[in-house]
Amino acid sequence: MPEPKFLQIHFLAPYVASLLNRDDSGLAKRLPYGGTMRTRISSQCLKRHWRMADDPHGLDKIDGFQAAYRSREIVDRKVLAELVDTVDEKVLDPIREAFLTTIYGDKGKDKKSRQTLLLGAPEIAYLHKTAVEMVAEANGDAARAKELAKDWTKAHKGNLKAMTENTRLPAGLSGALFGRMVTSDPDANITAPVHVAHAFGVHEEEDESDYFVAIDDLATEDETGADTIQETELTSSLFYGYVVVDIAGLLDNLGGDAAMAGEVLHNLVYLIAEVSPGAKLGSTAPYSRASMLLLEAGDRQPRSLAEAYRKACPPDSGQAINALAEHLEMLDNVYATDEERRFLALSNRDLPLAERDNLSGLAEWARGLPARLG
Repeated sequence: MPEPKFLQIHFLAPYVASLLNRDDSGLAKRLPYGGTMRTRISSQCLKRHWRMADDPHGLDKIDGFQAAYRSREIVDRKVLAELVDTVDEKVLDPIREAFLTTIYGDKGKDKKSRQTLLLGAPEIAYLHKTAVEMVAEANGDAARAKELAKDWTKAHKGNLKAMTENTRLPAGLSGALFGRMVTSDPDANITAPVHVAHAFGVHEEEDESDYFVAIDDLATEDETGADTIQETELTSSLFYGYVVVDIAGLLDNLGGDAAMAGEVLHNLVYLIAEVSPGAKLGSTAPYSRASMLLLEAGDRQPRSLAEAYRKACPPDSGQAINALAEHLEMLDNVYATDEERRFLALSNRDLPLAERDNLSGLAEWARGLPARLG
């Protein structure tokens, strides 16, 4: 078998009468493909639900997990929150400004100009410790605090990475998986080893405008009719999704820890299969499980199987699995890339050169891949 440099994860997941991912007008996100409009779930939506999942297989359940926070308010709400009520504002302000401009760039003092940035718990802890030390050294002297903040800015400007360069997960586990871009400090960027495609419906979009009302429970007898009248869009779709993990890149971001990388792959398989990217939970209960999950490990450049659905297929899991199997077989006949495969499916159709298993078996198989990479 080839070295498992890449793990590819393909899934089919059905959702009925839901609104999983909305655009700026409140309508379902869409994607034109093969001359047919499809319902879409953005990769950002998928990743957020996987990384934030409160689940037995959540990323936070992995031994060695470090938290991370994506925000424009990290300095005020995480780094300095414990100092605001006990430190003179005139002492704390120059320290705050130093942190804001170092982390968010020259315009960082203006919230609207800040990039929504991911910082990990180790970076936040470093900044908090630094703030406490500067406050102590200033000893209530605002002028001294300003001088200390100015010196610190000169030493750290554009060098966020140096703050925690000896820490294995400076941007937390989320940053190690999904990467980070810091426009004000390119050296602090982290290359994402987990690549997530937008999921899309394998068939033509199915949608309706749902008219609904709210009745006032305290209305009097002469107050007839609805208190509120609204409309929302509901869609039904069988989605194809695709995820690639650069296992070597993952190991690099985890400091070479193959055991932790294995845990990440194990839990990621569960999250992709079981965690729903849902909005409007109370009114649509958008919970589902993958009706097909295909894992491939190999040493060649990954390739999506989205082409199996360029021609829209019927909204049926069995027929969608057939279409994917036929396309995969054609690719095998032409390219013979010899990926090692495992799959689960809620149909009797087998997939080419793939061993059928349940979700637990697939996750365990994925767990062992990093240790096999030479």
